[in-house]
Formats: sequence, structure tokens, C-alpha cells
Amino acid sequence: MADDESDEEEEAPAVELGEGEPVEGAPLARVASRLNWGMAHSEIVEREGDATIRTPDGPQQLADVMDDVDIPYFESRREFTEAVREVVGTGPIPTADE
Repeated sequence: MADDESDEEEEAPAVELGEGEPVEGAPLARVASRLNWGMAHSEIVEREGDATIRTPDGPQQLADVMDDVDIPYFESRREFTEAVREVVGTGPIPTADE
């Protein structure tokens, strides 16, 4: 059994990371994980509004995105992330190489 374990450790990672420039901004999930739920719209903007998030259109300030979200209170992290994604969309995040 020890031989099987050592073989697993020597395998290459499942996903290879690129060599290009890092993508600007934080994933929305990371920003959402720093908050406690339920939370008011205004409190999210106050706490994390200056955070830059990654979007398909490039990095954006969370406060600017939240200007287009009409929900006054978020019961859950999921409700928040879905509302933000409705504004910014979903899809690949552009990198400097694209």
C-alpha cells in the first residue's frame, strides 16, 4: 500500500497553471466568503465596496456593481452571488494574454 501512496504524490497536478500575468481582482466567491449572512446591501458596500472583483468584462469595483443590484437585504451568500452575477454576467475571465 505504501507504493500506491508514493505514486499518487509524484503525479502532476490535475490543472496546470499558466505562466502569464496574474488576473486582476478577486473571485466573487472569495469576497462573499469574508461576509456573514444575512446582510444588508448597504453594509456589503460599506465593508467590501472597495474590493475589485473579476468579471467577464474585466475587473470592477464591487460598489459599482452593487449600484445595479436592487435587493436591499441578502439572506444568504448564494442570493448575493446570484444577484451580482446577474449584473456582471458569467463566463471566462479575460487575462493579459487574451
